[in-house]
Amino acid sequence: MVDRASPPRAVGLLVSVALGLAPGLGCFSEGAASATESEATGATGATSETGETAGTGETAGTGESGETAGEVTGATEPGTTGTTQGTDGTGSTEATDGTEGTGETGETTGALLPCNGHVELCDRPLDQVALPSTHNSHSALDEGFSQVNANHQKGVAQQLEDGVRGLLLDVYYEDGETVLCHGACFLGSTPHAEVLGVLASFMASHPREVLAIIYQDDVDPALIEADFIAAGLDQLVWSWDGGEMPTLGEMIDAGTRLVVTAESEGPPPAWYHHAWDLFWDTPYSFSSADDFTCELNRGAVDNPLYLVNHWVNSAIDLPSKSNAQEVNAFDVLYGRISGCRDEMGQTPTMVAVDFYEEGDLFAAVDALNGF
Repeated sequence: MVDRASPPRAVGLLVSVALGLAPGLGCFSEGAASATESEATGATGATSETGETAGTGETAGTGESGETAGEVTGATEPGTTGTTQGTDGTGSTEATDGTEGTGETGETTGALLPCNGHVELCDRPLDQVALPSTHNSHSALDEGFSQVNANHQKGVAQQLEDGVRGLLLDVYYEDGETVLCHGACFLGSTPHAEVLGVLASFMASHPREVLAIIYQDDVDPALIEADFIAAGLDQLVWSWDGGEMPTLGEMIDAGTRLVVTAESEGPPPAWYHHAWDLFWDTPYSFSSADDFTCELNRGAVDNPLYLVNHWVNSAIDLPSKSNAQEVNAFDVLYGRISGCRDEMGQTPTMVAVDFYEEGDLFAAVDALNGF
């Protein structure tokens, strides 16, 4: 952007720079330098392609060795944080977007903001990004579920903080409210609205994260919709129009970064997708790691999103922490999900495990995403 400094101030800047660089004049003393120092402020506004203002700021700089810090203006690109630099000086930049910078030589640099933790994922379509996910996410020992049916130690709030971005939730209607259970609700339950509140809080404080939910649903969609409205999550949901998948960056920019599907029901509302119109998945009942396959279980292989179910229950078909320690190990987990990608020609969208705290879920998904 063109600097809008007034002519007298610009002339003063040029004179000061000329004096500092003219041969034969020698160096100014420290006292003389301070006498020639000046302070300059500049304000600039930049408008992004979406019509939003990228930021305005003030820059103050102090030069060294008789050189004067001059006015600089800069604008960052949409989705970037910027650093404004002065002339051979040090300065601080205050901007409405909260960025700070120090600089030299009048340059402006920008750093792209990440999507789901990585800048590189911003330009990737949803169907080319893998999300670390948990099976029966709500069923956790820390949330009061029993040793018999708990699938994790930590609850949804900690899972999200740890990096989980896909949730498999079982929702029922009990005693006049929607609740999340795993099997019989007397073995443990959590109010559905409470978990949605946790999710809403996380998404508000992490505005550049895309998440997905698959419900095993045993309730009327209207009840789910009411819970979403109460939590404010209906403002963040994404609706598929049947076309190409959006990139993560597009979903974040549009403010529609929560994918919601249900195994039994479907729309309306439009964002409450029938899971097997959007996803397809692998089988989920295995007796050992040797039994893992990548083949179709539900949905259709030409659906855009792909769920890999990756857990082995105990001999009596209950969640098994010891089995999770084995199958969540990097070599086993990455070996399977990369093999499924190569065999089926599609990147797994959700990689769902039990006892995510065990093994290497996040490292394996990062590797699948190319990191």
